[in-house]
Amino acid sequence: MPLRPEQRNKLDATDDKEFYSFPRFVTHVDEGFIQQLTDLYRDRLQPNMRILDMMSSWVSHLPEEMQFAHVEGHGLNAEELARNPRLDRYFVQDLNENPRLPLPDQDFDAVLNCVSVQYLQYPEAVFSEVHRVLKPGGVAIISFSNRMFFQKAIQAWRDASEATRVELVKSYFSSVPGFTTPEVIARQSPILTFLQWLGAAGGDPFYAVIAYREVG
Repeated sequence: MPLRPEQRNKLDATDDKEFYSFPRFVTHVDEGFIQQLTDLYRDRLQPNMRILDMMSSWVSHLPEEMQFAHVEGHGLNAEELARNPRLDRYFVQDLNENPRLPLPDQDFDAVLNCVSVQYLQYPEAVFSEVHRVLKPGGVAIISFSNRMFFQKAIQAWRDASEATRVELVKSYFSSVPGFTTPEVIARQSPILTFLQWLGAAGGDPFYAVIAYREVG
C-alpha cells in the first residue's frame, strides 16, 4: 500500500537543500556497521560494474580492492560528493522535490543507498526510478540502522519499530512491478546483552533489504 499523506510528513518541513547546505564529514553509523556493509558489497558486487550510489556523501564504503567501470554519485551536498574518492561523477538533486533521475534507462548494474532511505517522502516514485536505471539482473541494496536526523525522517519511519522499518522498505520494492522478492539481512548489535545491562553502549544494528531487477 502507498504511504498515506500524513506518513510522508517531516517534523522539519523546511527545504531539504537548506538542511544539507553545509558538509558533514562524519560517518553516521559505527565501524561495525560499516564493516558489515563493505562485506555485503564485496559479496554482491562484481568488479567493472556500473554503480549508482544514491543519496551518498563523502564516503561510499565500497571495498577498496574492487575497481568498478563507473561510480555515479548522487546527494544533496556538492562539497561532500566532491570529497568522495570513489565517485567518477556526481550530481546534486533533491529527490523529494523531483524523484526523476537524470540518468539513462538500464544503465547501472547496482544501485546503493546507505542510511538515507528514511528521508524519502515519495519512495514509490524513487524506487520506480531505481528499477528504471537498473539493467535486467541488476541489484539494489538499501542499508540502514536505527540512527537518523529525526526531524527529517518521514513520520512512517519515525513511528515504526526497527522490524516495521524493514517491512516498510520491502513494501517500497513491492510497490514497483519487476523487482524480485526482497531479501532481508538483519543483524543486531554484537555486544552481549548482559554487558548492556551493565551500561556498556551497544553497536549499531545492521539492516539491508536487497532486490534485483527481474530479467525478461
